[in-house]
Amino acid sequence: MRLRLSAEDAAFQQDMRTFFTTQVPQETRDVIAHGKPLTRELIVETMQILNKAGLAVPHWPIEWGGRGWTTLQRHIWHEEMDLAGVPTPLAFNASMVGPVIAQFGSHEQKQRFLPATANLDIWWCQGFSEPDAGSDLASLRTTAVRDGNEWVVNGQKTWTTLGQWADWIFCLVRTDPDAPKKQQGISFLLFDLTSPGVTVRPIKLIDGGYEVNEVFFENVRVPADQLVGEENRGWDYAKFLLGNERVGVAPVGATKLRLRTARERALEPMADGSTLLADPLLAARFAELENELAALELTALRVAADSSDGRPDPASSILKLRGTQLQQDVTELLVDIAGHDSLATGAGEDSDVPSWAQRSVPTYLNYRKASIYGGSNEIQRTIIASSILGL
Repeated sequence: MRLRLSAEDAAFQQDMRTFFTTQVPQETRDVIAHGKPLTRELIVETMQILNKAGLAVPHWPIEWGGRGWTTLQRHIWHEEMDLAGVPTPLAFNASMVGPVIAQFGSHEQKQRFLPATANLDIWWCQGFSEPDAGSDLASLRTTAVRDGNEWVVNGQKTWTTLGQWADWIFCLVRTDPDAPKKQQGISFLLFDLTSPGVTVRPIKLIDGGYEVNEVFFENVRVPADQLVGEENRGWDYAKFLLGNERVGVAPVGATKLRLRTARERALEPMADGSTLLADPLLAARFAELENELAALELTALRVAADSSDGRPDPASSILKLRGTQLQQDVTELLVDIAGHDSLATGAGEDSDVPSWAQRSVPTYLNYRKASIYGGSNEIQRTIIASSILGL
């Protein structure tokens, strides 16, 4: 499937392609192309390059850095960025807390946080999940009790992605334990991770990396003016945020780039001169994935087009569900193409096994998480059944 672009949108696409391939350093884009982990410094540097050019948060309100683009232009921006191997703007800043503050925050909060959030002068992390409140997020038990001009926070969050690099956390806390429904009585609070009483403890993942964390709060004092929106309305703001997150966790361009890389590997000649892609079964897998990606792209455009007032369409659950499945399918394909070379995980730069093959299994294992974060795929099926199908 190819989008038929108008002359104006085709020129826009070329502008994006030129910028991403000339203004972001090649060595940064090579990190993405070779499947290597990004450092904190590279993520910050890239987002600041984008922000300086007005390309970090184009979906925000214009007064806070947005561009007023059409849905198709935003799609082109994101896809060209992914296809060029450019690290995307940090989701916690650009797609999560930023839109929440822009939509529900006070004017003072917008002035204080939005410019720094867009430029990654503040690195945010997400304090939602807890040991007994993951997919059932409304069961969270972290509390915030008002004490004069402060909130006193106690509790624990888990699976806090990149919390070890974060400066601030946006956190769901229970402010009314006696609310008649558990979805009520939850508030949305912002605070500095260097505050006394905050402890961040990394969790080692199955791929050997340290990407997520446990975060503990012991009598953490937070200024009252760092509550976003209304007290006890945090569940509404969380749903707004998660709708945006579900659109972003299935990047079409990034999956296309990984599939393109897989095809290039499958076309490399083997000892007898043949290629893996000559196998009709493998060729059929590529064809099926390419068709599924085309359908995903149409879904992404439909979800974006049906969003209004910054509120994503409920069909974003379909995009999250299918998009994460395709991410997993493509990472599995790369493991199969690597074959026995995939066993060389961690062999190092002096190994004869190419780095992409060494990274294939850790990447495959890491992407098992994709069907869980942003609301598990089981939860997405329930949302689709109730909110879309009316079952």
